Amino acid sequence: MIIDTHCHYDMMESPEDYINKVENTGNIVIGMTNLPSHFDMGYEYIRKYKKVRLALGFHPQLADEHKDELSLFAKYLGRTSYVGEIGLDFSSEYISTRDIQISCLKHILEELQGKNKIISLHSRRAEKELFSLLLDYNIKNAIFHWYSGPLSLIPEIISQGYYFSINEAMTLSTSGKKIIEKIPKDRILTESDAPFNHKNDIASALRNLGLEENQIEKNFRLLTQRIR
Repeated sequence: MIIDTHCHYDMMESPEDYINKVENTGNIVIGMTNLPSHFDMGYEYIRKYKKVRLALGFHPQLADEHKDELSLFAKYLGRTSYVGEIGLDFSSEYISTRDIQISCLKHILEELQGKNKIISLHSRRAEKELFSLLLDYNIKNAIFHWYSGPLSLIPEIISQGYYFSINEAMTLSTSGKKIIEKIPKDRILTESDAPFNHKNDIASALRNLGLEENQIEKNFRLLTQRIR
């Protein structure tokens, strides 16, 4: 069984074909959404599937233009066990919206306090700030998606019981390999980040990691048991 903990099937050329293919193969896919309104559009269609799940998201890159959707996040949170993509992005293109990103994320984390959800995080150039906020709000069950931050922060992330989702591109890059070396096997999950990431083959990622599908299944099962 292939498990994809982070993709964007709602942004693929033919989402219905992709979803039906996944369901028929028995693999598990968690689809991110970038805004609560996007989640709402797909919810009724996706809820009939067993292997394909839909996460409620509020992407930090959209925080400035769509902060009015924060009320929808709270409204829809009870519909799903999965949250993503949320987080912070302090890369050069989005650093100008730093304050509004933090404000929106604090609102979201306040909503998540005390709720058993699996959360996929975007943390580009903001890993330390994001990690600190997770601690402030006592957030559990977090997955750092395509982590590219400091190696020194990885042990602290692991100490909180958090996971990392790894894609094929990470297993091929020098920086990605250095990060992966620091992560225990029992904290690794797999992702594609399709369609944005073109090196997204999870079977290839597993070969490069030297891991079997059953190791990822075990890790995912232990994570999902926390929210039952």
